Amino acid sequence: MHERKTRYAIVVILAITSWMAPLCAAEEVSRGGVYSVVEISFRGPTQEPTETPARDIAFWVVFQHESGSPEYKVHGFWDGDGKGGISGDVFNVRFCPTKTGRWNLVEVGSNASELSGQRKGDCIIATPSDHPGFWVIDPDSPGQRWYMRSDGSHQYIFGNTHYSFVSGYKQGNKPSGNDIASDIAGNAKYFKKLRFGIHGDRYPHPTEKPFFDDSGGPTDWGDFSHRPNPRWFHERVDAAVRTAYEHDLIADLILAGPDTEESRSTLRAQQNGGDATPYLKYIAARYGSYPNVWLCLCNEYDIKKPNYSEKEIARFGQTIRRFLPYPTPLSVHNTPSILWSTKFDELPAWNDHQIVQNKLRNLAQAADVIQFTWENPKGKGPRNKPTINDELSYQGAGDGHSEGDTIESHLGAFLGGGYATTGEKSGNKEGQYFWGKFDPSQHTAADNLKWLREVIDENITFWRMSPDLSIFSNFDDGFRGMSWAGHEYILGTNRPHNGIVANLPPGEWTVTRYDVVAKEATKLSETAKGRFMFNSPDSRAVLFHFIRNRD
Repeated sequence: MHERKTRYAIVVILAITSWMAPLCAAEEVSRGGVYSVVEISFRGPTQEPTETPARDIAFWVVFQHESGSPEYKVHGFWDGDGKGGISGDVFNVRFCPTKTGRWNLVEVGSNASELSGQRKGDCIIATPSDHPGFWVIDPDSPGQRWYMRSDGSHQYIFGNTHYSFVSGYKQGNKPSGNDIASDIAGNAKYFKKLRFGIHGDRYPHPTEKPFFDDSGGPTDWGDFSHRPNPRWFHERVDAAVRTAYEHDLIADLILAGPDTEESRSTLRAQQNGGDATPYLKYIAARYGSYPNVWLCLCNEYDIKKPNYSEKEIARFGQTIRRFLPYPTPLSVHNTPSILWSTKFDELPAWNDHQIVQNKLRNLAQAADVIQFTWENPKGKGPRNKPTINDELSYQGAGDGHSEGDTIESHLGAFLGGGYATTGEKSGNKEGQYFWGKFDPSQHTAADNLKWLREVIDENITFWRMSPDLSIFSNFDDGFRGMSWAGHEYILGTNRPHNGIVANLPPGEWTVTRYDVVAKEATKLSETAKGRFMFNSPDSRAVLFHFIRNRD
């Protein structure tokens, strides 16, 4: 009897152990939570700055879940010595498990014999986590205008801008004094997204550069984008992306630009015969497995040197999509003179959202730009994609936008059914929007935008809503609203107006007023019915929320 109990206990222990940690056929090379980023190092041919592994060495791994599905083909990249050195034999693959259990390396392919087949048959173990995952379009949102996370949750997005903060320099070739990790952590307290270039741009580092020229020397010229410098990306861009992941802050990477010919020429790739494929594959390999990464191909793609046509941008977009293993958000930054170019509507699909640039102070204008872009003003039907005004209002002397301008316009973007991004601009090409060193005491709208974003996340089912004013009457022409018909309504106001009427559908409704400037919430009624009359106060940004009480 004792022997039988012992055998039974061993069987139970083995069964539990098998369930907790699935066994690999070969070696378990790493483990991590679902939607974490697991990095695996491989040893390949030693490379020097004079060589071009991003172009000449093909390397990929196919990861397959133990159940047989899903399966991801993830490209690898040369990373010098793996510690920021510019010579070495380290090739890395970054993988994001989307499901618990064992993930097998079923294929390891390369045109380099040292890499081909290496670690094939090994595995990664994915453990449970509470990470919300990738940003994907919510297919059930009205007109597919809102994002959701892989786990089905929703967070509203206001973003900030630090164009060249990874270089650590500002005007006069002086160190800015910023710290990449501190900037990221500071932004994450206020915003949900940070857009930044992955080069020095106007304020390059005097010695550290993102690329190598043909002689192996460091250079800012993106025409050498087929020769990425592992030190730059390891120490600067990786630091930003990794820290942003830890804070669940979107790292919106600008791949060309914003301003100088050196940084904008990454897609021109003149020193590689005009082929940007190695660069785009490198970016996809290095950052495409991060759930918090978004990609912007170019800033103001058609108005600065070099500029790019819509056809070229679409080609770049399709190219990088071939190498992205996950649904990474991808778009391009438009010019201020037009909304999203209608030429893109005639080209093969590549982007999952559309970016506009209109610097506005007014609630109604900010809302209408978002809605008109989504609708497609050429009358060809809605584009059915999220829309983001990524230069809605830079606060500061540079553009002359006040704190109130920034707050009002961002409320307007929300009411237009989209998202928006700000920045602090103390002067022309100066301020936090270029060199970082995030400081909310200067970017004073930041705390108001944080407050509004938290109000939205905690109280409003925005992903069910779209622009609509149908239940309201006797309101100012400059007000805007959204609805989830029969369930929830919002109205945004920017000036005093008496006698506004909400003609509520059947049922009892709770009405709350949120003054975004004062950061004050006031409950107006918990039993509103039928014709409900109210007044808007003397404030530039007020949100009225109507939600039907549960029966």
